[in-house]
Amino acid sequence: MNILLVYPEYPDTFWSFKHALRFVAKKAAFPPLGLLTVAALLPVQWQKKLVDMNVEGLTDDHLAWADYVFLGAMLVQSDSAREVIARCRQHRKKIVAGGPLFTTQHQNYPEIDHFVLNEAESTLPRFLDDLAMGQARPLYTSADRPDLARTPVPLWSLINMKQYATMPVQYSRGCPFNCEFCDIVIMNGRRPRAKSAAQMVREFQALYDTGWRKSVFIVDDNFIGNTRTVKQILPILASWQKEHRYPFTLLTEASINLAEDEELMTLMSKANFFKVFIGIESPNQESLRECDKQQNTASNLAEAVNTIHRYGMQVMGGFIVGFDHDPENIFDMQRKFIQQVGIVTAMVGLLTALPQTRLWHRLQAEGRLLNDATGENTDGFLNFRPVMDRQRLLEGYRRLVDNLYSQKNYYQRINTFLKHYRPTVKARVSREDLLALCRSIWQLGIKSRVRFRYWKLLAKTLLLKRKAMPMAVELAIYGLHFEQVLLRLAHNQGCGKENS
Repeated sequence: MNILLVYPEYPDTFWSFKHALRFVAKKAAFPPLGLLTVAALLPVQWQKKLVDMNVEGLTDDHLAWADYVFLGAMLVQSDSAREVIARCRQHRKKIVAGGPLFTTQHQNYPEIDHFVLNEAESTLPRFLDDLAMGQARPLYTSADRPDLARTPVPLWSLINMKQYATMPVQYSRGCPFNCEFCDIVIMNGRRPRAKSAAQMVREFQALYDTGWRKSVFIVDDNFIGNTRTVKQILPILASWQKEHRYPFTLLTEASINLAEDEELMTLMSKANFFKVFIGIESPNQESLRECDKQQNTASNLAEAVNTIHRYGMQVMGGFIVGFDHDPENIFDMQRKFIQQVGIVTAMVGLLTALPQTRLWHRLQAEGRLLNDATGENTDGFLNFRPVMDRQRLLEGYRRLVDNLYSQKNYYQRINTFLKHYRPTVKARVSREDLLALCRSIWQLGIKSRVRFRYWKLLAKTLLLKRKAMPMAVELAIYGLHFEQVLLRLAHNQGCGKENS
């Protein structure tokens, strides 16, 4: 059996980093961890190929070779997924589809032959058994939350790692919190399930054995969802890192209560974590209570961010405008908070009603749901009727993003961040790092209008906080990417992209 696993193309989004990747000669930020794990769950005797359309094109030869096409996608990849589906139908290839896009919206894709939804450890074996008997059904679902001991090491041999900037690894699934707008609970439940320390060591070792020596993204819904188990595994990962001379720099996603646990932050620093994404959402307490983000209302958000920075981890923040309880001055509140705290990578988006979330059901019941979500909350698209005047919300959002990512304010945030940041990460200077520096000197230090701010940043960092120099260069490069993404956003709104 020949199995072709296909990962559709991402649009140009905030997190795609497409405009920054060329500085390190990479084609995509991350490979498709879900499909690589599914590949490892398939019978070993089957032939497998993976086409990540973010690094290579899907050719007719690929499709001619395949007996089945396994398609995995997220909501933001829906346009590309539809193109893949159409080509498969033209070539009369059967499609097996799974992943977040199809788990919540499979009814929108009648062309698919078989849906294998939810968590593959539960549903894929049933599909494979039925397929072997010639009785494969159209739909496989399960409410089970499988033990992650059943999850194999991803089949890394299917990709060319040189095409990617970061490798993904999963430690746990699920989140103890239940924010109204979030679909994590739908996908993975509220009780965090984690891999054993032995599994994580195997996964780290598998990456190490391939020759990988760069950043690793632990892609959990909330890495610290179960602090007890995390504190047990971190010393083991730190020991492995030390024994192997710290080959990986680690980043992950967590909740703001991380800042309340000094032991946990210390353990993460020792394991070589250097970045953490946190959903801060809003400095407005009423908006946080509205979306049931109770963990954020119990903290001084600014002090929490500064604390995490002092432990050597850069906070990348998620922010939302469009809550029912947002005041008229929410845009100024967001701007002031983000600038004063120094969150450089601030993903500010419009509230989006993702399918089947509590927010989606509430807005549907209130008659306020308008469209399907795009899955990209920084594209200026509203899929519901907000309490605030719609035009005021869209214009305020546009001004907020323009202000935050002006050259002056962006570089000001880098300097504020570096003031609090105490670098602890142990990282090797690679050929890609030197290449990025040289290209940034040419693109930002010579050709760009931002050259004065660029050189001032590098000189100040070199004099006052030399260990933070790689981070400073990286953030300067990211600024170019964010600028290009914002130009697309301006184009979408300027062309009157449908919002009602």
